[in-house]
Amino acid sequence: MKYLLHCFVALLLLAVAGVGVAEQKAYEMPRTQVVPIKDSNTGRQYELYIRLPEGYSDTADTPYPVIYATDAVWHMEMLSGSTEYLMQNAIVVGISWQTDLGDDRAHASRSRDYTIVKYAQTDRPTGEALNHLSFIRDDVIKTIENNFRTDPDERTYFGYSAGGEFGAYILMTQPDSFKHYILGSPAFDQQSFAYLEKLVVDTTLQQQQPGVAVFLSIGELERPESMSFTREFESLLQQSKAAGIASTGLEIIENSDHGSAFPATVVRSIKWLSGQITE
Repeated sequence: MKYLLHCFVALLLLAVAGVGVAEQKAYEMPRTQVVPIKDSNTGRQYELYIRLPEGYSDTADTPYPVIYATDAVWHMEMLSGSTEYLMQNAIVVGISWQTDLGDDRAHASRSRDYTIVKYAQTDRPTGEALNHLSFIRDDVIKTIENNFRTDPDERTYFGYSAGGEFGAYILMTQPDSFKHYILGSPAFDQQSFAYLEKLVVDTTLQQQQPGVAVFLSIGELERPESMSFTREFESLLQQSKAAGIASTGLEIIENSDHGSAFPATVVRSIKWLSGQITE
């Protein structure tokens, strides 16, 4: 009898466990939708991860500031959590990597879309930042502003590493794309920095972009050359004050390398941004 009872209990537990496994489903971030989008110039396919603030559907006339972020798969969770606590009125839009590239590396397109110079010593396309910026301006921003209640005067760009370098390129070529720029640990090298330096001399100081503000950060333990280029870029930003580009100065993330500086960069920059927009 005890043997039969044990068998019955075991079968019951297996059945319960089986029901639990069958009912499992993927986690979905609250108030977030995934919208396919095509680059109208190249035909490339991407996705937008759009997270709306709580109460969005209850405020029919309220326009919202928007944070546009590159590397959406890597960044949306941290940005979502940080805005939930520090900037609850923000719409967050993550821009994915190309979804129809045909490469088994999901992030393969970032080396093409975020780089500003062409590199000969690589098997991947590079240096198409201008094309990607056109996609963001002509397709991404227009899609968001045509379909959601946004404040066009309160656009923010968020980029980290290669996305930080790409944001620096946007800032120096078409600064009116965004009002606020968050550039975390930008992946400058000798070629890309020389290109940006020339842009400052040739164009930026001749343009007036009042109200453009920049948050720039880097980890204290990052490579010496990365620290050097980022400090030099901050000097370029100081030179650009005459063009209406204001920088907070270089934010050093203590005891952090390139990877571990990311979480603190998100939290500190969103805290900074919340002060910028409420002022």
